Amino acid sequence: MKIRRKTVLNIILFAFILSFFVTPLGNYAKLVLNKILTFSPKIEHEKGRQQITDYDWKLKDADWRFFNFKKSKGRVVFLNFWATWELPCQIELQSIQNLYDKYHDRVDFYIITDEEREPVEAFMAQHGFTFPVTYLIIGEKHPLETTRPMNSYLLDKDGTIVIQKKGIADWDNTKVYELLDKMLTE
Repeated sequence: MKIRRKTVLNIILFAFILSFFVTPLGNYAKLVLNKILTFSPKIEHEKGRQQITDYDWKLKDADWRFFNFKKSKGRVVFLNFWATWELPCQIELQSIQNLYDKYHDRVDFYIITDEEREPVEAFMAQHGFTFPVTYLIIGEKHPLETTRPMNSYLLDKDGTIVIQKKGIADWDNTKVYELLDKMLTE
């Protein structure tokens, strides 16, 4: 039985597509695709901005010690909710790492997860992330609309939400840098 050229090409195409689901090539391709489709976050219109009024929020730091969010009152704050198992978070976290490297001494960063410490530390080491991780305490009251993974907030010194982004965003760009520089001088 002779196999036609079209059938062989279809089998090769099917195998190539299948490789995206069962091989590391698939994860790499998904990361590249997410990187291409990630854009700068949208700045909220001034009239529609919400404000955080209660900074009383208990969290855990990277050393598993409790602390209160009140320490960031009056400061510019960047919050990101993520999870190691959310593949798009890996792309976003790289842009957050770059943002952190540039502004860590002037902006309070809360890169928040609700996962256990060991898998988070392994993930951080594997990807070379050095920003401090904050751990969410499940059931604890919080001042934000949502604390689910792939949500980010940028707060000004008055606690006004200047950016509220659901899904991933590219935080490593001129638009975000200019906004932060402006917020820090106000």
